[in-house]
Amino acid sequence: MIILITGASHTGKTVLAQKLLEKYKYPYLSIDHLKMGLIRSGNTELTPCDDKELTGYLWPIVSEIIKTAIENKQNLIVEGCYVPEDWRTWFGEEYLSEIKFICLVMTDEYIDEHFADIVKHGSDIEARLDDSDCTVRWIKEVNSEYIGRFQQDQIVIDKDYESAINSILNND
Repeated sequence: MIILITGASHTGKTVLAQKLLEKYKYPYLSIDHLKMGLIRSGNTELTPCDDKELTGYLWPIVSEIIKTAIENKQNLIVEGCYVPEDWRTWFGEEYLSEIKFICLVMTDEYIDEHFADIVKHGSDIEARLDDSDCTVRWIKEVNSEYIGRFQQDQIVIDKDYESAINSILNND
């Protein structure tokens, strides 16, 4: 089984991946780690700010990693924001039946009411060196993009983050 987690920045993708790792003992691949490895090694001239270009660069690699894991009957959690909205077209039915897709999104109301908590928990799993671009407006904009792009399989965080995450953990 592959668990593919995407969503806007600060929605808790990495926290969810960590909790799923602890529950199932499945390894997980952070697309951000792959991105930084390719950038730091000089294998791309893209920068961490080139989000749209990074999706096109990283997704062909990530999709083949997913296929390889499925072909080898290995479980894997893959998390990151670099998943294109047409991700399903990259896989045949024999692969799709082995992929559980989760897109985490937050409502505007949740962001308004919990912005301080969102920022406070931004480095729970991975250290964010510079979070100065994290504003209420920016978080709403990126969440809106994901709400529009991934209308299927969304987990909407609208009242309580822990309840939303626990609903995933209890339904797996």
